[in-house]
Amino acid sequence: MTHKAFEQGEGILRLAPNWVPRDFCIPGRRIKLHPDDYYAYGTHRGGIDERWFASTVKADNGPLTTPDEGLSFVVYGDAGREARVRLADLVDEMGAQLLGDPLWDRFHRWPMYSKFFDNQGPLPHHIHHREEHAALVGQLPKPEAYYFPPQLNNHPGDFPHLFLGLEADTTKDQVHRCLAMWEKADNHILNLSKAFSLESGTGWYVPAGMLHAPGSLCTYEPQWASDVFAMFQNIVSNVYMDRSLLVKNVPEDRRDDLDYLISLVDWEANTRPDLKNVHARRPVSVRPVAEMEAEGYIEKWIVYGNEYIAAKELTVLPGRRVTLRDAGPYGTIAVQGHGAIGVWPVETPTLIRFGQLTYDEFFVSYPVAQAGVTIRNDSAVEPLVMLKHFGPNPETPGLS
Repeated sequence: MTHKAFEQGEGILRLAPNWVPRDFCIPGRRIKLHPDDYYAYGTHRGGIDERWFASTVKADNGPLTTPDEGLSFVVYGDAGREARVRLADLVDEMGAQLLGDPLWDRFHRWPMYSKFFDNQGPLPHHIHHREEHAALVGQLPKPEAYYFPPQLNNHPGDFPHLFLGLEADTTKDQVHRCLAMWEKADNHILNLSKAFSLESGTGWYVPAGMLHAPGSLCTYEPQWASDVFAMFQNIVSNVYMDRSLLVKNVPEDRRDDLDYLISLVDWEANTRPDLKNVHARRPVSVRPVAEMEAEGYIEKWIVYGNEYIAAKELTVLPGRRVTLRDAGPYGTIAVQGHGAIGVWPVETPTLIRFGQLTYDEFFVSYPVAQAGVTIRNDSAVEPLVMLKHFGPNPETPGLS
């Protein structure tokens, strides 16, 4: 059955802002949330440092997690009398009509989501489980990617550097000693890793099983549909991480088994000496730039080279209108400018109150993506910039 939200948007869904707090992070205050609302869930929940996009995944924030935390809602109906339905429920209801046969037949769900994460300081060195470890606790693996939008990085935060993997000569005994120190002193696990300076307008790909400590640039993060992780660093910026964050996605009978915890690490991937060459991502133009500019737009791949997730940065030039086709459905968030996408207006907000609706986030269904989405820039001077997040996409560069 075709849902009213699908009909109103003619196959393009309007999504409501979806805010997520983390009690182990300090917000960087660059995701346009009103200054009074960063602790809207209560100070005991921590500050809001994430906004999730096109999410059918509930956030895993412990026993205080609210019922729909992390889940995206589709907005439809008349202005002032809007109705809402969970994107997850709409996916279940419409299936291939929304996602297309290729994704629906393979996954029977929308298999990814994206987010902005926005922290004043660095995150702890941590890992997202590979499939075999995630399955033991009823979870999915979580490969992810980063892109640092210039529009959201008016300041770099306290530590704009990414720690990734381990030095090539690291031994498992060294990691074992770090984990054994958890409740005694700083475990200094970053001494076994290496840091890379972060640059706006570029990104990284981080597969499941890879240790990483993201830096303090505001980050656009497409990822697999999971919130599974294990923290491996116990003190960050003089703040202690409770050991429960190390073992929250570990079987109860393995939580004191340090050898099992070390098995979460893809050792070969973490210790290869060419991590930057393998995982750094600079934008790749979809087509020759001169050809695109002549048609009124510039589009670049910003997440690519893996079989799980992909993303593009689309810039529609001032006063131009374009119709673009994609191989599969996608979510999109506007980061600059105003105009329209299909029948919907697009407005990039300056400031958002907690609970306020916007016109900056959408989900484009499979049939519309295949037929072509018309996007219009209504400004005579400012570009309209939108980020587009995909699941597995056959057009992604770098697929073997």
